[in-house]
Amino acid sequence: MSAVIHLQALGLTEYEARAYTALLALGRAVPARVARQAGIPRPKIYETLERLEGRGLAAKVGQNPLEYAPLSAREYLARARRSFDDRLGALDRDLSRLAPDPAPEAVYHLYGEAAIRSLCEDLTLNARHSLYIAGEASFAEHLERLTPRGVELRRSHLTGLPGIAAEGQRAFLLARDGEAALIAHFIVEGGVGDPHGVHTHNPVIIHLIEGYVNLASLQAASG
Repeated sequence: MSAVIHLQALGLTEYEARAYTALLALGRAVPARVARQAGIPRPKIYETLERLEGRGLAAKVGQNPLEYAPLSAREYLARARRSFDDRLGALDRDLSRLAPDPAPEAVYHLYGEAAIRSLCEDLTLNARHSLYIAGEASFAEHLERLTPRGVELRRSHLTGLPGIAAEGQRAFLLARDGEAALIAHFIVEGGVGDPHGVHTHNPVIIHLIEGYVNLASLQAASG
């Protein structure tokens, strides 16, 4: 059951997750019925329900007989989301102290098509106001579909411009928000070598890519 798996990912034990989903299905039930519904051994159901009560996911609604009812799944998800956001914020602060932001002039090398495509997708999904993309049409179309709404997208082919790839390679360019850029070289079918590229926050390279893509767009429009 997928809900059980997701609840476990949020920190519940398997028995807790199964008991909670059983309670949601039953609405209100004695422990023995919850155990049958959830497939939990009878000796374990009482401590499991008590732990759910401690987590704010269940409550006793009767004593004779003893019954439990589930508390709001929506409220639990809201609490879990706040807790996760708090943890992410704390992690971000800790990591920032350990590893400051890279210098703008730093250049990071990429090797392999999977790594290049994955980074292009991440850069595209995180765009806030502008994207410049040029190169392989099918991949550019894929990134265009991933582009967040409201982001200005400038996309072009590289035909008719001075070549920036060696023979047997296809260049691919991407610049995002004036903050990050990627230059990649894919290998043509039957070509020799492996796809490779660089990723940088260097403003000079970013502006060069933006200018190159703009020039390619103008060439296409005038042609």
